Amino acid sequence: MATILVVDDELGIRDLLSEILNDEGHTVELAENAAQARSVRTQLRPDLVLLDIWMPDTDGVTLLKEWASSGMLTMPVIMMSGHATIDTAVEATRIGATAFLEKPITLQKLLKAVDIGLNKSMHKPVAPVVQKPGLQMAPADLTVEAAMTGGTLPEMVLDIGPQSHQSFNLDGPLREARDEFEKAYFEYHLAKESGSMTRVAEKTGLERTHLYRKLKQLGVDLARSKRNAL
Repeated sequence: MATILVVDDELGIRDLLSEILNDEGHTVELAENAAQARSVRTQLRPDLVLLDIWMPDTDGVTLLKEWASSGMLTMPVIMMSGHATIDTAVEATRIGATAFLEKPITLQKLLKAVDIGLNKSMHKPVAPVVQKPGLQMAPADLTVEAAMTGGTLPEMVLDIGPQSHQSFNLDGPLREARDEFEKAYFEYHLAKESGSMTRVAEKTGLERTHLYRKLKQLGVDLARSKRNAL
């Protein structure tokens, strides 16, 4: 598996991403600012970096530019932010960022972005706007995530997901019936909330880290999100 560097000044986000990526089999290194990120990058040469844009000492785009200009941008970098503008996203793409994740980060998009980043070679960023037959996309129409992917649109996937009304086997042991119900319950709410761990946690009344552990315990197919085009 890969060594992934998570750079974010928020402790809660570092802990959550670390737990998820560790459970996926990756080795995770953490940095709370650009200074620590520089040190880890020099010593360990991570396979991929998750880099927050807004940090107190040096912002993520400046650090990305620093790595690019010094020849140290040899690994995929996925930018993260809850307040980035399209201009910021386009600038990061031109510098060399491979993807962008908007906060709150959904489990689906995190795993998909990491999987794609680890399985693609470094390449020159594509232009921020593309045109396809029958599709005219102007800069004003771009979302931040679309700007980071060259204006391409996600493929449509027909997946009705778990339904609100289901039947359960009540002839088995209580624990099995309870686990079956809880698994269906969480799968339903994950589908309903588009994989957002934050919204599912709020809906179910569980803390996000505890929720993630519960999903793993119940055997909820988190890898399914990797197969969905978002």
